[in-house]
Amino acid sequence: MKQPFNITDPALIAAMLDAIPYGVLALGGERPYAVPVNFVWLDGAIWFHSSPKGKKMRLIAAHPQVSFNVVRDELIIPSFFSSREGLACPASSFSRSVTIDGTAAIVSSREEIARAFTAMMEKLQPQGGYTAFDSAAYDAKFAAIAMVRIEVESLSAKFKFGQNLSPERFAMVLDHLEQRGSELDLLTAQSMRQFYAGE
Repeated sequence: MKQPFNITDPALIAAMLDAIPYGVLALGGERPYAVPVNFVWLDGAIWFHSSPKGKKMRLIAAHPQVSFNVVRDELIIPSFFSSREGLACPASSFSRSVTIDGTAAIVSSREEIARAFTAMMEKLQPQGGYTAFDSAAYDAKFAAIAMVRIEVESLSAKFKFGQNLSPERFAMVLDHLEQRGSELDLLTAQSMRQFYAGE
């Protein structure tokens, strides 16, 4: 069965993960527990840091198999952008998402912790302005945190930009976005053209 939204290009997936500051970590236990965390995509794995104590770390120790989800909601598409029938059903949302299943492990190597923090700061504070993490000034800070790496066992990515629409409905959405003409509308139109293969 055709899956028009599925993305397998590692460069597209990495670019999305590099652009999003937060993901949702889902943990097992008697009751599922989901928590947002800052993260970085490094060496084909998800890295995040945490207090070494608390519910999140207790659950990771007991149930290291986790899921991780990242979503970027691009734009709400009103129903009348792709239909003249007056029904609500064609209303949609264009988005990108990545879902990862993997195993979480605590990182103990100071060198790896420093590398992960370097990558995280390059992502979140690209202008610099901080002391490099090889400095001994961070030793006490590193000792007080837990760095976690999620090794990927499966990864799925979906970029939804109207790939399932007929050529007529696709053209209608494009026309409405370009007429409305906000910066986000025009960027979304560009993404639609990038991912649409037609029918």
